[in-house]
Amino acid sequence: MTAAPAERTEYPPYGDYEADCPARMGVDLFGNSWLPVIVYMLRDGPLRHSDLRTAVGGISQKMLTQTLRRMEQMTLVRRQRYAEAPPRVEYELTEAGRDLLQPIYALGTWVERHGAAVTLAMYGDPPD
Repeated sequence: MTAAPAERTEYPPYGDYEADCPARMGVDLFGNSWLPVIVYMLRDGPLRHSDLRTAVGGISQKMLTQTLRRMEQMTLVRRQRYAEAPPRVEYELTEAGRDLLQPIYALGTWVERHGAAVTLAMYGDPPD
């Protein structure tokens, strides 16, 4: 099955590697290896910090906290604090965060199609 080519947005020329290039912002979002993973994990609704850390796996508490703060600053997640004892905090995707799922799913589709070939080209045959 061949998928239709992805819809492409045309941008005016910005020059080589200009700071205000929209594509550069997109690349920067995916440059943080944890950000797309956290967006994906929040796809089904809000999660507490500890539940998010368990779901992500392999991320330190410090890195999760830093990434969530950055994502909150970028308006990708909303932090909701509940006045309970002990305090409860949940993180959920904003509209911008939910929209970021589209390129994440597209990248997943690309990996399904081409990941094995790229891995083989980079690392050779897997050991027996």
